[in-house]
Amino acid sequence: MYYASFGMLATIMHIIVNADILFGHVRSGNTIRGRYRAFLYSIMIYYLSDILWGFLYELRIIPLVYSDTVLYFLAMGLTLYMWIRFIIGYINKNGILSKILNIIGLSLFALETIALAVNFFIPIFFYFEDDGEYVTRPARYTVLIAQIVLFAIIGVITLFRAFKHTNRDKLHYNAIGISSIVMALFVGLQAMFPLLPFYAIGCLLGTSIINTYVGVDERTASSHQLGSMKQVAYKDPLTSVRNINAYAETKRDLEHKIDTGMLHEFGIAVFDLNDLKKVNDTKGHEAGDRYILDGCWLICHIFDHSPVFRIGGDEFVAILMNSDYRNRDSLLAHFNEEIEYNKANDGVVVSAGISVFDPDIDSSFDAVFARADELMYARKRELKGNDHIRYRGTPPA
Repeated sequence: MYYASFGMLATIMHIIVNADILFGHVRSGNTIRGRYRAFLYSIMIYYLSDILWGFLYELRIIPLVYSDTVLYFLAMGLTLYMWIRFIIGYINKNGILSKILNIIGLSLFALETIALAVNFFIPIFFYFEDDGEYVTRPARYTVLIAQIVLFAIIGVITLFRAFKHTNRDKLHYNAIGISSIVMALFVGLQAMFPLLPFYAIGCLLGTSIINTYVGVDERTASSHQLGSMKQVAYKDPLTSVRNINAYAETKRDLEHKIDTGMLHEFGIAVFDLNDLKKVNDTKGHEAGDRYILDGCWLICHIFDHSPVFRIGGDEFVAILMNSDYRNRDSLLAHFNEEIEYNKANDGVVVSAGISVFDPDIDSSFDAVFARADELMYARKRELKGNDHIRYRGTPPA
């Protein structure tokens, strides 16, 4: 009865550890997850046959024990084949080695099936004495030794390849390598001790290892996917600088640091493109887009150590910290020199104003922004004067 009890415990643990894959939704096209689920179900069949074998053997109902023993070995062979199908997809290899492994796995399963069929007439795999004693035969050892060798080869190859890879590939190879070595050890123990549930222990440990790595892998993939989605959501489609969403999040972060006293110095540079509406009205929106791109390029080129945000059609903001904060006066002077040149040569004209955080008078981000915005408008009035921009899309100098 102890034999069956371990199988029941292994089944319960198997369901708990792998519930999300066994019973969760598998998206169409997710071949790897589908193969892993098939592998887990084949192990479930093995566990159930193992449990049934323990009960029937204890009761010495030999005809049923015999039938269940056949099912037991078929489930073992099926598990090996499903395992190979999964690892080929998991390590994403379709080369000659993967084809060889697939052929070997399928061939072992086929040969085991044939041997079990022959065993009905000639006991080459196993038989039962008149008193119900289970007796193993050479074919059983041949099959188990073949599995040991196959698991060991897969384990050694994949662990060796793990040293040559990084990130997700390394994770995949380590998962397959460690679990394969574990399976090889426990299949070996099963071969030596036929009446102890070592194969079930190996399956439980192997799937637990894989589940851990698969979980990490899926969380990493999810994180990367979310990161990519966030990057798209925070990028301005025209200029590729950060957009209003990114600006709002950065503003919240800075306000939190101001409130908690964690931030003592930063500056805000506010930019506005002069006469964008006029360029759109007279030259068309394509020329207007070029005008915006030229203005953005100039801002990013000079304030190249600061995050730049496009917060409106013709409005940009840069948050100045570190070297750009320390060199803000010279950077603004350089920027205004470029603008004066552009104004004289029909280039893009951008008004700019900079203000810095003063902890003695500023209690919010908006206070600093308001001063920078006011300075920007003063500069806009200065630039406009009585002149008119005749933008022809000439890149800034």
